[in-house]
Amino acid sequence: MTDIDLLPSEVEEDLRSSVRKLFTDRSDAESVAKLYDDPHTDTSGLDRAWAQELGLAALLVPEDLGGAGASAAEAAVVAEEIGRAVAPVRFLSSGVLATTLAVGVRAGDLAGRLAAGESFAAIAFTASSPQIRAELTVDGDGDSATVSGTVAGVMDGAGADEYLVVAGTGSDTVVALVAAEHVRTEAFLSFDQTRRLADVTFESAPATVLGRGEQAAQAVRTAEILGRIILAAEQYGVAQRAFDLTLEYIKGRRQFGRAIGSYQAIKHRMADLWLEVSQTGAATIYAARVAAAWQAGEQTEDEVELCSLVAGSYASTSAVHAAEEAVQLHGGNGMTWEYPLHLYLKRAKADELILGHAAAQRRALAPLIDLTA
Repeated sequence: MTDIDLLPSEVEEDLRSSVRKLFTDRSDAESVAKLYDDPHTDTSGLDRAWAQELGLAALLVPEDLGGAGASAAEAAVVAEEIGRAVAPVRFLSSGVLATTLAVGVRAGDLAGRLAAGESFAAIAFTASSPQIRAELTVDGDGDSATVSGTVAGVMDGAGADEYLVVAGTGSDTVVALVAAEHVRTEAFLSFDQTRRLADVTFESAPATVLGRGEQAAQAVRTAEILGRIILAAEQYGVAQRAFDLTLEYIKGRRQFGRAIGSYQAIKHRMADLWLEVSQTGAATIYAARVAAAWQAGEQTEDEVELCSLVAGSYASTSAVHAAEEAVQLHGGNGMTWEYPLHLYLKRAKADELILGHAAAQRRALAPLIDLTA
């Protein structure tokens, strides 16, 4: 096992600065809140900005497929900043999950389109499922097939240019690609409008088979593992920003002639919250570093899966708690639309369910560390 350095590199700090500036300039809290006034607000310009202008869509695509050849460590930095800004972008769905799956089955043309930001893809699975597959029928033995069935609650399911379908398990796994023109989507209002959900229906939709068998199954496992880690990084960003906003507020808010942050009860709650958020950061950064080593062939899949489950289960709980504490410690202001805290609480609660609830992740973790019921 190699040593893991948790300190950010100069490249990662430069990346963080660029991403933070983008969201500060183009996705402030006021503009994000408008999504709740008009759920049909067009956010494609922001997607083009991170994908094309900053080139972040190419992060997880190898250089030989037209990408940047970066690792999970860099992707985690981006996700953390997305969480801090509660930015309504398709980074997790397209830039991480779909891209990792495309790379895993060596779908060079698709990976190239995704890397260039020319296309945004969604995987047809229910967002709350711990596995990125659905009960869909894929008919056909060659490179061409048809897909039938409906998937409820697909993450960023409306507005995608292409849809990846995963059916079957193990050696029977099939990964197929369906163009948006052959798909019917129905978006619906959800608790968190910064990550929109839609029901996606395939009616004998023509599809291109990208991979079958064990190679496809391995690509799916890789996408699930990296997805959990990058989602945990986003949740850490949500938790950290909720903490920072609360710390700033309690320093300035005065009651009975003194800052409310000077009262011992508030100090204790903030100290406990700081510890929880810091532990989340440590678990998430470590998991991203281990994943980067795994991508370089220096770590085992068992180790990175364990780290992904630890980070995912911890970050899910921590982000929700940090957002809830932020609302409470802001008092009556925490319940108002003018303060952005509701955005963080909604994002945290929605993220808590993506790729499996914390309890499901802990159940999956238990056998990996020899824990029995």
